[in-house]
Amino acid sequence: MKCVVYAYARLKMAAGDNSGRPPCLNFSGPGPLGNSQPSNSVFSMSTSNGGAVGAAGGAQGTARRPNPQLGPGGGDSNGVSTGAQPTAQNALQQPAAAGAAAAGAMATPASNMATTAASNASPAAAQSATPAAASVLVYREPVYNWQATKSTVKERFAFLFNNEVLSDVHFLVGKGMGVQRIPAHRFVLAVGSAVFDAMFNGGMATTSTEIELPDVEPAAFLALLKFLYSDEVQIGPETVMTTLYTAKKYAVPALEAHCVEFLKKNLRADNAFMLLTQARLFDEPQLASLCLENIDKNTGDALAAEGFTDIDLDTLVAVLERDTLGVREVRLFGAAVRWAEAEAHRQQLQPTPENKRKVLGKALTLIRFPLMTIEEFAAGPAQSNILTDREVVSLFLHFTVNPKPRVDFIDRPRCCLRGKECSITRFGQVESRWGYSGTSDRIRFSVNRRIFVVGFGLYGSIHGPTDYQVNIQIIHTDSNTVLGQNDTGFSCDGSANTFRVMFKEPVEILPNVNYTACATLKGPDSHYGTKGMRKVTHESSSTGTKTCFTFCYAAGNNNGTSVEDGQIPEVIFYT
Repeated sequence: MKCVVYAYARLKMAAGDNSGRPPCLNFSGPGPLGNSQPSNSVFSMSTSNGGAVGAAGGAQGTARRPNPQLGPGGGDSNGVSTGAQPTAQNALQQPAAAGAAAAGAMATPASNMATTAASNASPAAAQSATPAAASVLVYREPVYNWQATKSTVKERFAFLFNNEVLSDVHFLVGKGMGVQRIPAHRFVLAVGSAVFDAMFNGGMATTSTEIELPDVEPAAFLALLKFLYSDEVQIGPETVMTTLYTAKKYAVPALEAHCVEFLKKNLRADNAFMLLTQARLFDEPQLASLCLENIDKNTGDALAAEGFTDIDLDTLVAVLERDTLGVREVRLFGAAVRWAEAEAHRQQLQPTPENKRKVLGKALTLIRFPLMTIEEFAAGPAQSNILTDREVVSLFLHFTVNPKPRVDFIDRPRCCLRGKECSITRFGQVESRWGYSGTSDRIRFSVNRRIFVVGFGLYGSIHGPTDYQVNIQIIHTDSNTVLGQNDTGFSCDGSANTFRVMFKEPVEILPNVNYTACATLKGPDSHYGTKGMRKVTHESSSTGTKTCFTFCYAAGNNNGTSVEDGQIPEVIFYT
């Protein structure tokens, strides 16, 4: 074995294989070639076969490394002889004759100084080496053949990840005390990323062997390299956002997709606002859409989350613009005030009402104050001093008088329901005329499954285009509790069509419970329905699900409306 090793070393020197640079040794625990991991790396190197750094290895790929990285104690834990271990220090302390004899086999900084003597060494001279040196050479596998232990291309490239072997570029990643020097291979990076390809091979290609990346986190850069070298994805809650940023920076869409998928799986109400901000920042519309849907379904929990007050103004505006938030408007106002206090602090402003209004900007106009009850408005927004006196007066008038004055805030109801809007009509024919004297039209109903009623369709005037004032309600019949109402108005065009009047919020209707639908109209005589049906069934065109309404006469003063004829011809609902 000794003769084979020395013969290989002499052939290498005869061919002039010096690589132009001083070779070096690197013994370190993690890998068979001693590729030392940076101490703060979040990734663990996969160890391959137990081959030790061998006699001829220093003259091969490791000669490319300008700086040796010595492992703890300079030893090798994978099948290495327990005899005298060569390190950069003890190699310098070898006797001159032994150093000359072993120079061709052990490429160390010290052996480079004896290159001439080694090139003239004979086998006899080699055999005169010290017994300790000979024992080391005999029991070590040749490092130049590490490729033979990797059966696939993927294994061979994965071995090179974060490894000095054959590396031809280094990245100084991070900034300050957290800078990490990471080895890489231009060819691998160029194959995996168009940005790296342009960096190394484009018209403005860099020739530097060390590249600074102060805007990238070391853990995220290592995750990117791990993916480029082995297709392995190593991301977690703490690194996913920085990895997504790095994948976008270097145009690796496959890793981007893995990051987005990870975020989708870990999306919750308590992090929806934080992820929404990041999705908008990184231009990830699919993730942003999922965050908004989560906020729609869990609006209260999302607003209560700690991360809500950290969002930017544009994200707050994007949320308040939605018609599908599932929370009362007074809670939205309270959340907006909390956000304004935090934003004032970020802008180093005192949290006065004037400054809160200033930082809210457009977001304040998106709070739908007309959807509040007068009690909610009076107890909260009216006393906050965030609204002007004129705004407060106009809103109080909106709540209390008819016709309602124009206000500068949206009065369109929000609907927190998903899916398709449905409706049923309970009359088979339309007639004229139906009069009003301040008495409510009422009809009792029940359903066979849980639904949410969002409004009624009502008949309009027989005298042409007209405006009506109307109060609509849904009452729990047994307890006489008002579950939903809206004091509003609608315009009709004189036709026999129905006209939509919506509740401020959806009203939950439970199966097999009696409810009373009420509508109190103020206006001229209208059309009305006849040939009413006691049971009306709606069947979903997509799922085939059937929703069955049963109508009953509402005892008491009901302005004449009954199952057979009258007002409230249409119920608008979601399943």
